Amino acid sequence: MALAIDHVTISASQLERSLAHYAALLELLGFIRQSDEIWTDGAGFFIQLVEARPGTRPYERHAPGLNHLGFGAPDVAFVERVRDEMRARGFEAPDVQHIGGATCLFIKDPDGLRFEISHYPPGVPVVS
Repeated sequence: MALAIDHVTISASQLERSLAHYAALLELLGFIRQSDEIWTDGAGFFIQLVEARPGTRPYERHAPGLNHLGFGAPDVAFVERVRDEMRARGFEAPDVQHIGGATCLFIKDPDGLRFEISHYPPGVPVVS
């Protein structure tokens, strides 16, 4: 059996700016804020934000390292609701995409790291 991922730590260039973004997005994804900089899914998985060290390189989508984090949505309406709510809260959220039968939303954090929220109907493979 493979070990489960128990946490992800994200370094932000401006922690305060990113905290507002993540507070909105992670709440919409069902995460519970445990402290100022940590959210949990309630089942043992945590997302933590930290301040990046000065002078470090910014995130680049196609550079070595993490490309994006993907979350499976229960239906298309959920994907659309996340887009609409992020926009209503003043954050940028692009149009929903339809890729290989899946309905996908790619939201960038203030440093450009993408979160994918996608609904995969039965029979559609979970890849993007």
